[in-house]
Amino acid sequence: MLQQPQKNLRRTKATIAIVASEYNAQYVNGMLAHAEATLKNAGAKIKTVRVPGAFEIPVIAAALARRKGIAAVICLGVILRGETTHADHVGRTVSHLLGAIAVETGTPIIHEVLLLENEAQAKARCLATKYNRGAEAANTALTMAALRSALK
Repeated sequence: MLQQPQKNLRRTKATIAIVASEYNAQYVNGMLAHAEATLKNAGAKIKTVRVPGAFEIPVIAAALARRKGIAAVICLGVILRGETTHADHVGRTVSHLLGAIAVETGTPIIHEVLLLENEAQAKARCLATKYNRGAEAANTALTMAALRSALK
């Protein structure tokens, strides 16, 4: 059972883009399914783009954020720590770039590229139905799209 959207969010016809990594697909797909279900329940239009890995997310997020008609961009990825510092470098770079894209474009960028210690953490955040970071990201995108629209 997928998590339902927050009850206080209004229905919307806004277009929300999702950029989702194919790497660690088992976990990313769990977030993606919950995000899409939450957005559909709210009436949003969805544009989903898959990229190879977390490092590639900012390039596509930036392109989508600059498109007219995109109300928010949700970024979904899972980075699992290994024996080297590579995961830290990727996580830090992605976080920095997503923040810069949001400020530069004015489009809300919802950052759910998770840097996790292990698969147990990934299962708890990405595959659970009661609490799922994909549904949380979708609710945040809906809230930010409404706030952005109210400022116009």
